[in-house]
Formats: sequence, structure tokens, C-alpha cells
Amino acid sequence: MNWLDRIALFQPLDFAAVAIIFGVWALIGWRVENSPTGKPSVSRIMAEYRREWMRQMITREPRIFDAQTVATLRQGTSFLASTSVIAIGGTLALIGNAERLAGVAEDLTFEMHPAIVWEIKLLIVVIFLTNAFLKFIWSNRLFGYCSVLMAAVPNDPNHQDAEKMASKAAELNITAARSFNRGLRSLYFALASLAWLAGATALIAGALITLIVIWRREFASHSRRILLEK
Repeated sequence: MNWLDRIALFQPLDFAAVAIIFGVWALIGWRVENSPTGKPSVSRIMAEYRREWMRQMITREPRIFDAQTVATLRQGTSFLASTSVIAIGGTLALIGNAERLAGVAEDLTFEMHPAIVWEIKLLIVVIFLTNAFLKFIWSNRLFGYCSVLMAAVPNDPNHQDAEKMASKAAELNITAARSFNRGLRSLYFALASLAWLAGATALIAGALITLIVIWRREFASHSRRILLEK
């Protein structure tokens, strides 16, 4: 069976559903990272707190608290990177046993499809999981760079390089957090893409539900209101 034959196994609604989930994933990511000043996302609000953290760190002695905080952030990225690898392995194992999966999926959709259809549907999950893994790994490395810069920040606020080095550490910290958040969003949409096993309509519903969940957490959550309190 060539690729044209495989493509013919899918309906136009399937292609639309795949376009929607990738489009929604890209759209919410752009909106979160480029939110307007009048209604900033939680990620953008936290970026300012990270800058303030580095400014306060200049005069903190010793800096045990700062080192422990960065170490905790790195542990989070390591854990989720490992989780992503395990999830990728599990999904690939399902692809290798697509015949058994097809039986379960047919019970849900009441439709008969060759195993290749379910394999292709699971590949979308693998794409999201792989992106999440790469983002978490890069975030971990950036937090490592940040810790080195933090160690290089002078303790004297009057030192000519103190503010500049602290600012560099803050921007690296923000960049690492951005990659971490991108990895989390990929995990969310990896879970949503599993809905394709139940059909194209379920995939669209999963994408929209995931969009609503992320939007609420970034723009309408209780934690956001707390962060904005003065």
C-alpha cells in the first residue's frame, strides 16, 4: 500500500481535525507568549516575578534559597522529560501492536479500518510527545546556564556588573520557563490527540476542550488574580 492509498483511508473531516488541533496548539502558544499588556497571561506575569527574583538575589547572602529553587525547577524538567520518553515508548509499543488496538478502537467507533489507520493516528501523539521531550530537555539545560550566571552575580549592589549579570540570569530563567511551558502544552495536546482514536469529531472536541483549559489557566484562573494583586 503506497502513501496515496493510505491517505485515501481518511475522510476530509480527519484532515480538518488534524489541522484544527495543530492550529489551536500554535494559536494558544502564540497568545500566551504574546499576550497584551492590558491582559497579560500567567506566563508573562511570572516573567516579571522572575526578574524581581534576580534583582533581590543580588543582596541575598547566602544564596542557598536561590540555588535550591533552581534545582527544584530542574528536577521538574527532568521528571517530565523522563515521563515524555516513557510515554513515547508506550505509544510506539501500541503502534507495534496496532491489530489489538484496532479491536478496541472499533468497539468505540463501530467502524472497521486497517491497522495502518490506527498507527497513523498514534503518530500524531508521538509528534506532540517528542516536541514536549525536546522542550523539557532544553529547559533543563537553560536552567543550568541560569544557575551558572546566578553564581557569577556579585553580592555588592554597587558593583558595576551586578545589575547587568542579574538581568542576564533573569532572561535565561524566563527563556527556560518558556520552553518548559511549551513542553507542558505539547503534553496537553498529546492527550487531546488520543481522542482521534474515537473519530475526527472527538479529536476536534479534544482540541477545543484543551484550548479552553489552557486559556482559563493563563487568563481567567484564581492564581492569576492572586498574582495581579497589589
